[in-house]
Amino acid sequence: MGTIAAVSSTPVSLPRAFYGLLAVQFVSTLADSAFLIVAIARVVELADADWRIPLLKIAFTVFYVALAPLVGPVSDAWRKGRVMLLANGFKAAAMLLLLAGTDPLVVIAVAGLGAAVYAPAKYGLMTELLPPADLVRANGFFEGATVCAVILGTVLGGLLVSPLMPAVVWPASLQWQPSVPTLLTGGMVVLLALHSLATAMSAGMVDSGVRYARHSIHPISLVQTFWREKCLLWRDLLGGVSMAVTTLLWGVGATLQLMVLRWSQERLGLSLDQGAYLQGVTALGVVVGAVVASRTVSLAQAVRVLPLGIALGLMIPVLLWVDSVVGAALLLVLVGALAGFFVVPMNALLQHRGCSLLTAGRSIAVQGFNENAGMLVMLAVYAAAIALGLSLQALILGFGILVALGMALIYMLYSNCQKSIIRLS
Repeated sequence: MGTIAAVSSTPVSLPRAFYGLLAVQFVSTLADSAFLIVAIARVVELADADWRIPLLKIAFTVFYVALAPLVGPVSDAWRKGRVMLLANGFKAAAMLLLLAGTDPLVVIAVAGLGAAVYAPAKYGLMTELLPPADLVRANGFFEGATVCAVILGTVLGGLLVSPLMPAVVWPASLQWQPSVPTLLTGGMVVLLALHSLATAMSAGMVDSGVRYARHSIHPISLVQTFWREKCLLWRDLLGGVSMAVTTLLWGVGATLQLMVLRWSQERLGLSLDQGAYLQGVTALGVVVGAVVASRTVSLAQAVRVLPLGIALGLMIPVLLWVDSVVGAALLLVLVGALAGFFVVPMNALLQHRGCSLLTAGRSIAVQGFNENAGMLVMLAVYAAAIALGLSLQALILGFGILVALGMALIYMLYSNCQKSIIRLS
């Protein structure tokens, strides 16, 4: 059970090091978002089965779950700038593998390995650099920059797979033999340049000066410790509620991203690059919602936004009645704005409770494990549904109902726990 002390609402300047972290996050996320579109285009180019497309997201996510007991201690044991340098280096190496003709599922798994290592380092460094009073505002900036990068990255991905990209030939001596010819080489080179830039920027990240006690890295010990830490955060009232919310939303959001791409092609007749631009519109709404939340919702008020999650779920099936690009854009902006306003306070609350109960790196690793496990489950269900031939309409309706019911259940459980605490006191 946790409480949050009231803090002053007077804004103060965020440290310069935070903006350096923001810049690395922007470039890295920009490249990641564009990479997914390029990877999907490569799967299509190879004429692979449709169900392999959600497997791309699964391959990217699996290391978040598999390495969760390890990445937190690694993030706390080293300077977080060095961890970010290593992580972005993995992503740059993944681009070289893609250029060499490696299967896109293998390539995106390597990039996912880097992303899994990167996540606790970036969020942990932010928590170390800032006091709790600044976390909601900083998360607003961070999520705003992240979603701006998602917008531009999605649009960039659409550009990289469009006929507008010039033809580039990668040296045959640097390709596996035999490799299937590709028209996407130019886009892959751009992604390599972006990930290399993020790697170079990570080398200049400051040291927060925070140090943690050393812990055993024996696999069994790591798993046992991680399990205890996960249970500790789930049993905390505020930590458990915020983690339940973010876990559900990450899973549905990752799946909805692929649904919107498919929906834009089937319902609106758009191409892959045009559907990617429509995805960017959703992210634009998230930026607006995140900025508004960072200015109007304090950490102590975070749980008051819980009912918005129900409204968010009820808005998803409205897609089924939209048949124009303009109508789709307006609806997706509204959905994005609601999601951004809802997620930022929940994420800040979870970071605050996690850092209070555990260390910065370990709490982010626990958070990442749960959120990405939710993504894996949702994406596996989506891939299975595609393989079974379930209609897109049924999928959209089912996911909308799932979000609404899930959020309603979380809100009811939180309200009942609050009433029990009041009676006991």
